[in-house]
Amino acid sequence: MNNINPIYHNEFGVAFQLKRSSAADRHKIQLVFRNTGLLFTYSELKQFCSSVAETIDTSKLCGKCSKDKDCKSLLLQTPIDQLSFAMSMVELLSLEELIQGTLFQLELDQLLYRND
Repeated sequence: MNNINPIYHNEFGVAFQLKRSSAADRHKIQLVFRNTGLLFTYSELKQFCSSVAETIDTSKLCGKCSKDKDCKSLLLQTPIDQLSFAMSMVELLSLEELIQGTLFQLELDQLLYRND
C-alpha cells in the first residue's frame, strides 16, 4: 500500500495512482475491477464514464430471463478500441459509481490543491 495513492473504492473495484512510476504514467489512474486493471488518463476515464452511461441508457434487459439484471448480456466499449467487456446491469451500475466517485475525488483534490 506504500506504493499507491488510493483515490476511491466501492465493493466492485478500486481506483488509485502509483506513487513511483514513469513521468508519462505519473498522473494516470489505475482502475481495477473484477480481474481487470486499466490504466487511464483523466480524459480517457471521463470517456469511459460516458461509455458506461451510454450503455446503461441504451441497453434493454430481457425481462423474461431469470437472471435479468445479473445476465452478462451487455457489451461495454472502452476507450481502447480492441477491448470491450460483457457485463450485467448490476456490474455496469457498480462500475459507473466507481468511475463517478473517482472523477469526483480527482476534481475535488484538484480544486483543493489549486486553492492552497
